[in-house]
Amino acid sequence: MKKIILTAGLLAGMLFRTSGQNTSDKNEYYEKRQLKVDEVNLVTSYYHQEGNNSAVTGGIGTEKLSDYANSIDLKLSKFDAKNRQHNFTLDFNIDYYTSASSDNIDPRSISSASSADIHVYPSITWSMKDPKNHTTKGASYSFSSEYDYQSHGFTLNWAKASKDNNREFSVKGSAFLDRASIILPVELRTVSTTTIQGRGGGKLETKPRNSYSLALSLSQVINDRLQVLVVTEPSYQEGFLSTSFHRIFFTDGKENIERLPGNRLKLPIGVRVNYFLGDNTILRGFYRFYADSWGMVAHTINLEGSYKITPFVSVSPYYRFNAQTAVDYFEAYGKHDPTKLYHTSDYDIGEINTNFIGSGIRLAPVNGVLGMKHWSSIELRYGYYTRSTGMVANIITLHTKFK
Repeated sequence: MKKIILTAGLLAGMLFRTSGQNTSDKNEYYEKRQLKVDEVNLVTSYYHQEGNNSAVTGGIGTEKLSDYANSIDLKLSKFDAKNRQHNFTLDFNIDYYTSASSDNIDPRSISSASSADIHVYPSITWSMKDPKNHTTKGASYSFSSEYDYQSHGFTLNWAKASKDNNREFSVKGSAFLDRASIILPVELRTVSTTTIQGRGGGKLETKPRNSYSLALSLSQVINDRLQVLVVTEPSYQEGFLSTSFHRIFFTDGKENIERLPGNRLKLPIGVRVNYFLGDNTILRGFYRFYADSWGMVAHTINLEGSYKITPFVSVSPYYRFNAQTAVDYFEAYGKHDPTKLYHTSDYDIGEINTNFIGSGIRLAPVNGVLGMKHWSSIELRYGYYTRSTGMVANIITLHTKFK
């Protein structure tokens, strides 16, 4: 937390210096075209879960996990000679997590290499908005790395708005090119695989895991109070889609690792509705239907409200419900047929219902938080998550914004 506060102070200082520069009438036109800092966001969160259906131990055993996440993003903008606005976002995220279930990859060790890890995932995004033809286009690159995988992500997007800006159609294409490490449960390792297991045992064998998606959305302002968005995001995955350290236990008492098909097609379709009830209240609703080639069907409903207690203080309660069927290859511990080709006991893709409820409170004083005009807002959010299998989780998030 100290590092976050120090970073916030440095960035705030940079903002003060940037805005404090004097601009004469002679060079005002030139200054408008300089790259300037628009916004800085700092987010820190703590997440903890408890449960007893770990895929690492075949669908039984502890799912205890804690995650400490920190994020900082820097938003900059400039106008070019054609009055087109260019926006740049630099985002850096780092998580530190501890996982009791991952530690059971090798339960005989005091603490295996996978019991705790650091996940780093920076990204950079560019977009350009052209007011003349009402279009926006952009691109982004992201990188993600932790102990058992690395990922490179590429995205291109384009959007066209109507002349009155009441309607917009957008297209976004993404590709994520991953390398997944092959880490076997300790009892299934041979002499050859043992030499590549663990942080000190040499280079891990890796296999590709690639994902491609195309998002199409249409938004429409119905009237002064109602806005609607329809979105579909078909995606395709290929490569090594199993998790090599997830155990499987068969009806004959034998054991193996999770095996899943080498491709997966997903089709989600969603509708989002925003309704402005009055000057102080906004209601948001979202429904998503999901189906994939592995046999899963899911329905998600998300409801959120935002109410201004005062012009500078608002609360945002929310609720999310999800119901899904299991993929065709799912069975519980010890229920798998050894004659079948594919099998998993991962309850993330099993038949489950989930509930997520929480609220946030946001402070945005007109003169800035604590009278610091560049510290524009601070928000604290808490959420409680339950799963029909008995897993429960809590998350608390602090979001600080500088402008």
